[in-house]
Amino acid sequence: MNFQLSQEQHMLVEAVKSFVAKELLPHEAAVDRADAVSPELAALIRGKAIAAGFYAFNMPEEVGGGGLDYLSQALIERELAKCSWALHVFVARPSKILMACKGAQIEDYLLPCVRGEKIDCFALTEPGAGSDANAIKTRAVPDADDYVLNGSKHFISHAGHADFAIVFAVTGTYEHNGRQRNQVTSFLVDRDTPGMTIRRGPKCVSNRGYHTYEMFFDDCRVPASKVLGEVGKGWEVANAWLTAGRVMVAANCVGQAQRALEVSLQWAADRKQFGQAIGSYQGVSFKLADMATEIAAAELLTLFTAWKMDQGNMTDGEAGMAKLFASEVLGRVADEAVQIFGGMGLMDEGPVERIWRNARIERIWEGTSEIQRHIISRELLRPLLR
Repeated sequence: MNFQLSQEQHMLVEAVKSFVAKELLPHEAAVDRADAVSPELAALIRGKAIAAGFYAFNMPEEVGGGGLDYLSQALIERELAKCSWALHVFVARPSKILMACKGAQIEDYLLPCVRGEKIDCFALTEPGAGSDANAIKTRAVPDADDYVLNGSKHFISHAGHADFAIVFAVTGTYEHNGRQRNQVTSFLVDRDTPGMTIRRGPKCVSNRGYHTYEMFFDDCRVPASKVLGEVGKGWEVANAWLTAGRVMVAANCVGQAQRALEVSLQWAADRKQFGQAIGSYQGVSFKLADMATEIAAAELLTLFTAWKMDQGNMTDGEAGMAKLFASEVLGRVADEAVQIFGGMGLMDEGPVERIWRNARIERIWEGTSEIQRHIISRELLRPLLR
């Protein structure tokens, strides 16, 4: 691997840095306190992201997206993450699984999402099916030319802004190694579909203003033409997006950790105790050294994994390693930042308390640390246990 970024990638990073500093960070504290992003601000950010050419950077050029390689995408995610998800989510990255759209779905869902005319959300998690996604209970039963959905979802990010949901439901079962497994299908469900109810979920301390929602399906009738991909092959549609998503979460974690280090360094240089900058004391300076070292390791692992994805030979275990390590590094770095700031690290006048809160969710969503360890260890042992 060539560890040197291209000139184009350097320019891209600088452009995104400037966008974050000018268009996102000035709103962060107010959005965090209000726990809301106004529709006007959301539209403003979306419009400026489209004008800057950042919108849908993860989608292929042939459908109007940015067409960037995964390494460049990871670099953008790293920079966007230096601001809360509540704001940088509007620099939209439509679900890549929309590339499974066919026929009229392309004009109705895929292209409008790439152009910024529609917003999607990903509806998989249920009250009884988090890490064990195969345990979902939402059912879709065929009826003439429709499917009738019944069940519920929760922790569905951004559903309050979405025009439609990509909903996963059980459409049958099959036998695998002597056990019955769910056959899952994905559906495109418009938010105004009768029988589907969306409501705000419990408040989360991380990423205030970026809300999760609950969804309920009560004899919700969806035309068979809204099946995304093939019936019974919902996991095939989802897995490509989920695995790549873990690498992008890792890049997000690296960006947050870098911001925590930047503010900690400035504080360590400016804050005086006993007549000296606190950074001159080993108790603080060694923390900074450890933070910088771990962040560098997490960044190299993340960018290497994104590069492997570009080569087409990244494994699920490698994606899991990047997500696991980067999210746990972020947790340690954010905690040390609070320690360096002392009491001020827990006050909401500055960003450290916010970074600390936001960091906690990273070890949970997109697959918990425990699930990542399971994926990694299973991949390591698989050749030896055949």
